[in-house]
Amino acid sequence: MKANNRVLIGMSGGVDSTIATLMLKEAGYEVEGVYMKLHNKPGYHEIHQARAQKAADYAGVPLHVIDLQDEFEEKVFLPFIDTYKEGRTPNPCAMCNRNLKFGAMARFADKLGAYRIATGHYIKTDGKYLMQAEDDTKDQSYFLFYINKEIVPRLLFPLGSAHKKDIKECAASIKGLESFASQAESSEICFVETTYTDVLKEYVDVDKEGDVLNLEGKVVGKHKGYMHYTIGKRRGFSVHGAHEPHFVVKINPHLNQLVVGKRESLECHGVSINNINMFDERKSFDAIVKLRYRNPGVACHIEIESTTAKITLKKPVLGVASGQAAVFYEGERLIGGGWISSTVIGAC
Repeated sequence: MKANNRVLIGMSGGVDSTIATLMLKEAGYEVEGVYMKLHNKPGYHEIHQARAQKAADYAGVPLHVIDLQDEFEEKVFLPFIDTYKEGRTPNPCAMCNRNLKFGAMARFADKLGAYRIATGHYIKTDGKYLMQAEDDTKDQSYFLFYINKEIVPRLLFPLGSAHKKDIKECAASIKGLESFASQAESSEICFVETTYTDVLKEYVDVDKEGDVLNLEGKVVGKHKGYMHYTIGKRRGFSVHGAHEPHFVVKINPHLNQLVVGKRESLECHGVSINNINMFDERKSFDAIVKLRYRNPGVACHIEIESTTAKITLKKPVLGVASGQAAVFYEGERLIGGGWISSTVIGAC
């Protein structure tokens, strides 16, 4: 599509997308909004669509509504369930960003003839790479590592250089939008209200008691159902005769077993990943890798072969879970990432 001044922004009804919309208007863009119906949580869309409409009316922009619930279930929700059933830890937000927020939304922008696509994410871009936000407490680059690199030149992130407290203060100062400043923060996973196991319980038996094994394979206790646990968890299971804390080191889903060990057995020295998504063509390089969202990052060396890679960590990281994302950074620049398929743990 030929570049133009039209921009489609995702409007969730929250303070971030609301202020981002106003910023785009002030910058001179021809702005249209879209509210995306993703999950089917009862009562959710009635509230949030009304908020998005209020924000759009204030900004003087049209608001489109697209129903993506079927696509969300197929590409985000059911894989979320399946990943836990496989004994791994999913990252549904990254899947949603690729397939829906920067996939289906981009296709809708094409239909409207809007070249630019915007959201209220805290992240920056230079047109080729995504970059960490100015507000490192809100940076969301980790969750966008999997988006199609072809879309990056079209993206606008008005909040990339902003701080959350300033965005809330801005909303609080605008007559008619004060309520947006005091809204509760959205949950980390939008379709999980309480705990992820409460969601899983509707689809699978999560409370099936099983054995806890030590590193030698001996049964040493019981657990309440393997899907209650992720790698690194230290509570909710028994270890007979233990005098030191024990942590989940491995999950054997087909046997409904947990393998536990002491803290040092959680040390991860290397990671294998698949389904790599890179924003440039490098194949063998050093970088900083984040192995979970709140991880500060660790120096590593990466060797890519086709769609898989081996990551050698320069220092060990505790409690790395398969199913999560390994995301590569060079300074503030996000250069790619992939999905953790296996780990090298224990002393080397």
